[in-house]
Amino acid sequence: MKISNRLLNILGDGSDGWDIFRKAADMVRDGIDVTQLTIGEHDIRTDQRILDAMHQATLEGHTGYAAIPGIFELRQAVAERVQAQTGEKTTYANVLITPGGQSALFAAHIAACNPGDRAMYIDPYYATYPGTIRGASAVPVPVKARAEAGFQPDAADLAAQAKNATSLLINSPNNPTGVVYSRDTLEGIATLCQTHDLWLISDEVYDTQIWQGRHITPRSLEGMRERTLVVGSMSKSHAMTGSRIGWLIGPEEVVAHLMNLSTHTTYGVAGFVQQAALSALKLGIGFEQEIAQPFRRRREIAIRCIEQSNVVGMIPPQGAMYMMLDIRNTGMSGDEFANALLEKHHIAVMPGESFGDAAAGHLRVALTVDDQRLEQALKTLVRFAEENTR
Repeated sequence: MKISNRLLNILGDGSDGWDIFRKAADMVRDGIDVTQLTIGEHDIRTDQRILDAMHQATLEGHTGYAAIPGIFELRQAVAERVQAQTGEKTTYANVLITPGGQSALFAAHIAACNPGDRAMYIDPYYATYPGTIRGASAVPVPVKARAEAGFQPDAADLAAQAKNATSLLINSPNNPTGVVYSRDTLEGIATLCQTHDLWLISDEVYDTQIWQGRHITPRSLEGMRERTLVVGSMSKSHAMTGSRIGWLIGPEEVVAHLMNLSTHTTYGVAGFVQQAALSALKLGIGFEQEIAQPFRRRREIAIRCIEQSNVVGMIPPQGAMYMMLDIRNTGMSGDEFANALLEKHHIAVMPGESFGDAAAGHLRVALTVDDQRLEQALKTLVRFAEENTR
């Protein structure tokens, strides 16, 4: 029997970018102590209050089929959070609850793109972006954001690829670079979308992790409300990665149609998980800041470790739980450096090449281990770079 081309083509001609992560995981299973700086996973467990709410919800009977677009109370709570944080009017009818941000990302491209449509995205990118676009039967079109420009997308570069495109996917605060898009950048993107009649898909799962500047949702910009789909998630803001609960914010008509997609794919999210998410949101913005605080602190530790090096460069992260390091001065590719660092020092970082051509010669470091271990690992990384510069 023949497997569908859609499935076979999800990865295109390459890897999914997670080779180093899997290699490090294999080493851990073999009993080797590896410092994992690869994956965006909190090093704290989900708060006990949220877990208690999830357990109580199961005892109360929230274990059957739940409302497919999301229970009303949760949709309303998400809408209130979004409106409070962005200033943009949002109601429950603008909210679709999804099994995590990844599901929302896929749903957004199903909503925006017909088979064969050109779907743009910014390079460097989160590793699933091109595969998600292919999975929606669209054609992924990367547009480079240059390291020399601080990884801020350039409107002229985007315009050069916009002809006959249908959508543009952006991510701010950005994974993998830690860059927060400026108002000028976002206004340029908004003008581009209106000029070329593009859907804008805005991945904002790191919206609570802002270290410099401020988060601006493009949905709030003039003329963008009806052409913007926003991906959100409880994973990063509330340390609920394994609970798999997120949302998509969009025009009411789009959300209504996406309910049909949910009916025929995920059939919604478990009711006890939705009840836990509702309880988590009731903890308020102070709780979200508490979850973000370790990464703010570790950002400062990381900057101190790197700033004295003449070999390793960086763009200090403005948001998210990552730092992008420039190791081009070593003469090594990101892949070469990451593999050698893992083999010699048992420190796992992601090569920039995992996130696109624009990040070649870089490393992404996840700030997801305790402060002391992070500092030790980064000092070892810098020393390794200085000792192995070609």
